[in-house]
Amino acid sequence: MGRYFAFGQFKNNSACKCVNLIGIGIDSDSDCDPAPDWVAGDRPPWDTDMTANELRDMYLSFFRSKGHAVISGASLIPENDPTVLFTTAGMHPLVPYLLGEKHPAGTRLCNVQKCIRTGDIDSVGDASHLTFFEMMGNWSLGDYFKEEAIAWSYEFLTSREYLGFKPELLFVTVFEGDANAPRDEQSIAIWKKLGIPEARITALPKDDNWWGPAGKTGPCGPDTEMFIDTQPGAGAGRPGQPGGRFLEIWNDVFMQYEKKDDGSHVPLRQNNVDTGMGVERTVTMLQGRASVYDTELFAPIMAAIGDGASRRRDENEDTQKAYRVIADHVRSSVFILGDERGVAPGNLGQGYVLRRLIRRAVRYARAIGLKEGFFKPLAESVVENYKGIYPELAARHEYIVMELVAEEGKFEKTLDHGTAELSKVIENLKTHGQGTLSGRMAFRLYDTCGFPLEFTEEICREHGIAVDREGFEKSFAQHRDVSRQGSEQAFKGGLADNSEATTRLHTATHLLHKALQTILGDHVRQKGSNITTERLRFDFSHPDKMTPEQIKQVEDMVNKAIQDQLPINMDVMTIEQARERNAMALFNAKYGEQVKVYAIGGYSLEVCGGPHAKNTSELGRFRIQKEESSSAGVRRIRAVLE
Repeated sequence: MGRYFAFGQFKNNSACKCVNLIGIGIDSDSDCDPAPDWVAGDRPPWDTDMTANELRDMYLSFFRSKGHAVISGASLIPENDPTVLFTTAGMHPLVPYLLGEKHPAGTRLCNVQKCIRTGDIDSVGDASHLTFFEMMGNWSLGDYFKEEAIAWSYEFLTSREYLGFKPELLFVTVFEGDANAPRDEQSIAIWKKLGIPEARITALPKDDNWWGPAGKTGPCGPDTEMFIDTQPGAGAGRPGQPGGRFLEIWNDVFMQYEKKDDGSHVPLRQNNVDTGMGVERTVTMLQGRASVYDTELFAPIMAAIGDGASRRRDENEDTQKAYRVIADHVRSSVFILGDERGVAPGNLGQGYVLRRLIRRAVRYARAIGLKEGFFKPLAESVVENYKGIYPELAARHEYIVMELVAEEGKFEKTLDHGTAELSKVIENLKTHGQGTLSGRMAFRLYDTCGFPLEFTEEICREHGIAVDREGFEKSFAQHRDVSRQGSEQAFKGGLADNSEATTRLHTATHLLHKALQTILGDHVRQKGSNITTERLRFDFSHPDKMTPEQIKQVEDMVNKAIQDQLPINMDVMTIEQARERNAMALFNAKYGEQVKVYAIGGYSLEVCGGPHAKNTSELGRFRIQKEESSSAGVRRIRAVLE
């Protein structure tokens, strides 16, 4: 396969194990060996052209038969969570329920979740890295535990009715134990009971078989991972050894501890199960493809790129990489823009990530001869390919194309500006008899002008000027480390925390949302929010800057609701029932699941996951600090409770 694929879910691993993270893959500087080609003779005993649609349906149908409620996937943009930019795993929106809050749909859940991870964006272009991917997951919220979870994983993987992998090709790993938690003897015993001999069970340390909160605290626990042996005739071997022989296909996490501030681990109020299986990677494996880009999930956009490019995909490694980067970045951009709470390109947060994806696509498009305006047919191919599964893409089709084309045009101007700036620098170097452009200057052009290093090197080469690439990489690494710490931190829960202050501010966003609709019009819809213990930030659809009078009217309306001491009550109902009661909802559920609807007196009715205060009298005085533009057609309010 060219790269070691892992089909399990994201874990907070620090060491290279020759096992990729779904959607992330091996870091570009990894010394892991590449994986071997898939062994054709050991494919499932059915038509190996199994599609992603068939896989999704099969997975959900299997767990529905085990008593799971199929819930809709959450938005790509986390609600009220300032610690992470995008939903990075299926369990992300469920953290409050893993910690003990009751889920409206019950204690057994499954779904397919849209995810975005950009930590290794510069590695996209190989056979496995993706920034957008779909995660199939099933959860037990204090219901079943290891016995059932492992047995069902085994059944789904090996039964001829499902994936049909030969049982003798299945290897597993478990947690070997440490000072905080014992060796997972229970999982070992369950696997042996199912027929997996001890020779195919490997106990590994926390770096390999433990889900730890990527943040300082949170739910955690041991996991068991399942691997398929791609070289059954190669003799003895175990997962975790170099060589890429064993491909991880599934991961069952047993969340039974909570990590505290002092580093200790205490039992959770309930034992949970959290599993993950990536759609793209699993389909690639089932079909025996060389890369995720060779499946039907990417076929339409790859064809669209080829129709417009002057260079072939298979011309060389550089064109192969360019096709893949463009395909991944355009697909991710379409899903971010098409999300129910989609954001526009910008200079901060999610908008900045989106802008970076679009601009990297433009850079690689130039390299293979795609002409200006290439985004439109590529975006349309993605929408057409996915609209049956994600109808929001079709609903927002015009907006998606408009934003992509506009951002493409802006970047073309940026490239012109960067070229002009570089020309000045080159002229200055020549004047002073210098033959090398410093890495720091090259990075400044990249960081401030968005000017790609390859463009800098190409232009400098024409003038006989060398570029200090090592210095550039050093500056880039320093920037990347800071960005990773600040932009894609791990999450602790559905909110930054469950403190009283955060809960009050979250409740205030409901009052603010209703007040904005009343004062400005029914077109107002929440577009995003960010809540800390000190303040709230609320983005909403509105074309114009609010007047001072309108700001005061909104403040007065919110404070009136607080002064009226309105009770806050929650009811559980279907999304259809919520619509019938005219409750505000940020996105439409796909499966008619149960949702929580919060009524604030007779003031507002809104679908939300919580948490909330019990009465508006708990909130204090509401004050808007600032009203400003967030992006085209979206305004932003910053406010506090005093």
